[in-house]
Amino acid sequence: MNTPRIVERSGAARLLPVAALAGCAFLTGCAGDSAVMGSGTNITATDKARLTQSGFLSDYARLKPTPWGDGIECWRSPNLDAKSFDKVLVSRIVVSLAPSKDKDAEQMIDPSDLKTLTDYFHNALDKALKPQMKIVDKAGPGVVVIRIALTDLVPTKVTDSLAGTLIPYAFIAEAGSGVATGRPAGSTPYMGETGMEMQFRDGATGAILGECRDTQIGRKYAADVNAGAVGAAQTWAGGYLNSFQAWSYAKNAFDKWSLLVAKRFAELRGVTPPAQ
Repeated sequence: MNTPRIVERSGAARLLPVAALAGCAFLTGCAGDSAVMGSGTNITATDKARLTQSGFLSDYARLKPTPWGDGIECWRSPNLDAKSFDKVLVSRIVVSLAPSKDKDAEQMIDPSDLKTLTDYFHNALDKALKPQMKIVDKAGPGVVVIRIALTDLVPTKVTDSLAGTLIPYAFIAEAGSGVATGRPAGSTPYMGETGMEMQFRDGATGAILGECRDTQIGRKYAADVNAGAVGAAQTWAGGYLNSFQAWSYAKNAFDKWSLLVAKRFAELRGVTPPAQ
């Protein structure tokens, strides 16, 4: 995904739909309409420099980038017969946060926020997988057990985002700051980030079927240039609006991972992928 070259005159015309969409969201509240704003899954991106190794997974050395996961690193058992699984159990999501290396990063997370976030992720996975697999609450034959650890949770620094917005033309410098600092294009130093490690087990034997990890960072300025004008505008406006909410990017990441897991399960099981 590429960030539009907003300093070019030709780019200004492309940004008019974005301005209109953002204005609609601020003035009329239409940002909640998914038909207008899209799914939000394109406004976060993998930050390879922030992939975690918490000890939750069995073997990090065998994790490799996937051609389907948009930056996610995974490993799959060569003995996996995905067609033998038609049920799924999403275990209780755990949180294992390492101390931040950034002295300026917020260290305290409200327990109620953690519950809200883990509940959201759990429900997003259930919703994404339900069209193709039965959701169960007990392990057993034909059940894939999904175990998840949130290993990195950093809220967006909303005050910094507001400050940058109030400075005339600050968006020009912000939009290019991601690449300049080694972060994903369109991100800024104060955007939220969310890391997870995920394990898939056979519900009957407990054998590990696969493992994945990823860390997503929010992008305040990003557009899906391959999705046409409307898609680009949705991504741009969605990323911009979410930069003013502490945990919106975490929810975007949860939506993205849930849809990717559901799509990958469908591919491996030879069924029609669920509509996104």
